[in-house]
Amino acid sequence: MKISITNEQLDGFREKLPSMLSPKRLRHVLEVEKMAVRLGKVLCPGEENEKILRAAALLHDITKEYSTADHVKVLVTVGKLPTSLEIAAPKTLHAMSAAALIPLRYPEFAYDAVISAVRWHTTGRAEMTLTEKIIYLADYIDESREFPECVRLREMFWGADPEKMTPEDLSEHLRRVLIESYDVTIRGLLEDGLPVHPDTMSARNELIMSAPKVSD
Repeated sequence: MKISITNEQLDGFREKLPSMLSPKRLRHVLEVEKMAVRLGKVLCPGEENEKILRAAALLHDITKEYSTADHVKVLVTVGKLPTSLEIAAPKTLHAMSAAALIPLRYPEFAYDAVISAVRWHTTGRAEMTLTEKIIYLADYIDESREFPECVRLREMFWGADPEKMTPEDLSEHLRRVLIESYDVTIRGLLEDGLPVHPDTMSARNELIMSAPKVSD
């Protein structure tokens, strides 16, 4: 399907964000957009790809400041009931509710690539698309993130000069950074006594199992 997202649509939506988000959340979203574009120039250059990444970045946290009850209300409306585990780990809910709202409120951005990137930007999943990986990583390492783990991951990705890598080396580099991001997430959840979403485990396991085979 051809993507017909325009810069005018993106600019118009960006102008609405201050009325939708707190200042702190707004800064994060705008920084994720910048990071997604930066990652995209290295990993999947092209004007159409950039517009998809911008749209997903701008939309990814539109319900982040909802209450658990509000997330559930959105999901019930579209017939996607959250599991008991997702209720117990409410930080996962905003990705689900935001993705569900896109076709209802923002049909101009309702492309599969945008919706799926928003849907999986928190937990990840097995067999992620490159767009999904970029939004997931951009959300983790954008410049508004000052947690030591986020800073370290940001330095891990960019410090290796990915712009100079071959496609094969770049793919492997991205795989390693994503694995480390999942390890950080899982360690944090375990330390906090919180459940680990199965999709996060599946995402990590797939990346581990997809390591390049070393010939004898």
